Amino acid sequence: MATVNLSNYKSLNITNADEYNIGIVFSQWNDFVTFNLRDAAVEILEKEGVQKENIKLFQIPGAFELSFATMQLCKKGNFDAVIAIGSVIRGETPHFDFICDAVAQGIKDCNILTETPAIFCVLTDNTKEQSIARSGGDLGNKGVEAAVTALQMIDFKKNLDFKPNNIGFGK
Repeated sequence: MATVNLSNYKSLNITNADEYNIGIVFSQWNDFVTFNLRDAAVEILEKEGVQKENIKLFQIPGAFELSFATMQLCKKGNFDAVIAIGSVIRGETPHFDFICDAVAQGIKDCNILTETPAIFCVLTDNTKEQSIARSGGDLGNKGVEAAVTALQMIDFKKNLDFKPNNIGFGK
């Protein structure tokens, strides 16, 4: 169980965020959760300077389809980052474990097999109440964290020509 508010972060003050193109793939399944995550991510991206027209939204059926959709967007090369948003709530069968593992592995593969950062914003909660708490409830909104992570990974990628001293090593 998360113990901190997921919506707390310091403004990133990115000077060229208006040039970023970000894809957001979100699941219809458990839309009472995923739509809140999507909206929070969009809000933070815009707050940090990403132009509204540079944020592309793609709705898909469920969490399992996130891997395919995210991979397609990552391979396309039009996006500086892709955020994968979903929600899987534990039920009475092992289906939860299979879906969660497959989605996590699929998003990981996007990061390894493409040059585009793929951000994992899939809630894997035991109860509906836990999902609500992490998608705008008592614990904030994981969509905020995903948006901040996307911006930080874009910045990381854009600065790969660093020298070790530029990031605090060798001081």
